[in-house]
Amino acid sequence: MSASSLTLHPPLAGGFARLGFGALPLERLKARYAHVDSGSRFIELDGFNVHYRDEGSRDKPVLVLIHGVMASLHTWDGWVQAFAAHYRIIRFDVPGFGLTGPARDGVYNAERMTAIFAQLLDYLGVNKADVVGNSLGGYIAWNFALAQPQRVGKLILVDPAGYHMHKMPWMIAAAALPGATVAMPLWMPRALVAQGIKEVYGEPGRIKPGIIDRYYDISRRPGNRKAAMEIFRVLIKVNREELHGTAQRVANLKVPTLLMWGERDRWISPKHVPLWQRDVPGIQVKTYPGVGHVPMEEIPEQSAADAMRFLRG
Repeated sequence: MSASSLTLHPPLAGGFARLGFGALPLERLKARYAHVDSGSRFIELDGFNVHYRDEGSRDKPVLVLIHGVMASLHTWDGWVQAFAAHYRIIRFDVPGFGLTGPARDGVYNAERMTAIFAQLLDYLGVNKADVVGNSLGGYIAWNFALAQPQRVGKLILVDPAGYHMHKMPWMIAAAALPGATVAMPLWMPRALVAQGIKEVYGEPGRIKPGIIDRYYDISRRPGNRKAAMEIFRVLIKVNREELHGTAQRVANLKVPTLLMWGERDRWISPKHVPLWQRDVPGIQVKTYPGVGHVPMEEIPEQSAADAMRFLRG
C-alpha cells in the first residue's frame, strides 16, 4: 500500500475534525484570531510565545485584562469597546491557553504565570496599572497585587479563583482521571466545548454567534489541550492546598478592590462572596442575578459600566 493511499480525503478529514480529533494549524488560527489589523503581537517570555494586544493611547491610564481557563483575550472584546476612549488596554492569552499555547518545558504553576505577567508589563514599559482578572485570571491578578502592590492602582476580581472549592468544575476535575492527559488532547468534540460554554453562562441564550466556534477552534491550537489538562491538575493541587491559606493571604491586599460575581456561577460558587467580604477590608461587591461565571462576556455593557464607575470614582 502506497503512502498516498493512506492520506485522508478532505471530507473524511473534515469529519474527524468535527468529531474533535486533531489540531488546527497555528498559522490558520493566527490568520483568523490574531491578524495584523486586530493589533495582535507576540513576544517570547520564559519559554512561551505570548500573544497580547496593546490598544489605546499611551498617554492614558493602563488597564490590564486577564482571562480564565479555556478562554482567550477575546473574552474581553466588549470591555475594550467600553474602555478604549479612556484607557490604554493591555490583554494577553494566559500561558497554556489562547494563541500563547503550551510551555516548551511543560512546566505550569501559578508563580510562573504571575511572573510572566510581570515580565510582559516590563517589556511594555508599564510601571503601574489597574488590573482586572476573571477566574484563573483573577487568581493571577490578586497574587500579583500581593507580590507587587506598588504596581497595581485598583484591582477588579470577576468570579475569581482563590478559596477552596468543595466541588471542582467537571472539566477541571476530569484532569485527575487516569489517562486524561493522553485522552483529552486526542479527542475533545465540539459538543463538549459547547456544553462547557453553556455552563459558564447564566443564560445560554446570551451566547453570541461565533463564540462557541472561537472557543473550539482555539482549543485546537497545537499543544493547548494537553496544556489545559496539565494546568487543571495544578489547579486541583492548589485547591487542596488553599483549604485554609487564602483567607490569610488576601487579608494582606492593600489596593482598592472590587469583587464582581454572577449569581448563577456554576463553576465557582457565589458562596465565596461572603468570604472575600470577611477577609478583605473595604472590598466593594457587585453581583449579577441570572449571570454566570463570565459577566464581562455575558453582560459586557453592564459589567463594564460598573467597572468604569469603580475605576474612575
